[in-house]
Amino acid sequence: MRRVLVLLFIAFFGRTAAAGKLAGVAMPESVTIEGKTLVLNGIGIRKATIFNVKVYVAGFYLETKSRSADEIIRSEQVKRLDMVLLRDVDRDDIVDVWRKGLKKNGADMASLKPRFDQFAGWMSDLKERDTLTFQYVPGRGVTVVLKGQVKGTIGGADFATALFSIWFGRNPADDDLKNALLGK
Repeated sequence: MRRVLVLLFIAFFGRTAAAGKLAGVAMPESVTIEGKTLVLNGIGIRKATIFNVKVYVAGFYLETKSRSADEIIRSEQVKRLDMVLLRDVDRDDIVDVWRKGLKKNGADMASLKPRFDQFAGWMSDLKERDTLTFQYVPGRGVTVVLKGQVKGTIGGADFATALFSIWFGRNPADDDLKNALLGK
């Protein structure tokens, strides 16, 4: 019986610890925003091109874990996406990928244009191990943190919905990453 309990303890805590680390990047199991504790919903790697080039590790946090992409996109809870770059990425390339991701997932680009332009204006070339965070607080908007520096906040639940659709929409940037961030 003792042996079974020890094995269960190792299995449970081993999975928890491993869930927060991927490709040498550690993500905390939880973060606190505005006094609310968010838990790591999932962690994954964004791969691009036919050669599956590893671009970044992403960790996604929610107040309440969910495996439903639709629920995540539309929920009015605090949420956060953290990214750690695994390679250098040019500013124009990442902005172009996000613009295409918004369009592919049905975003109303005409109404989002001024806010997307502001968002894009905050971006810069990214180097390996640089960080990027998108943090949504209902009633406030999406705060962008680039390389540890707060760039600003883009207002509107519609902007947050469109932005998170890049990862969780019907046409995500990377299906494997979507599933990983959903904890699948």
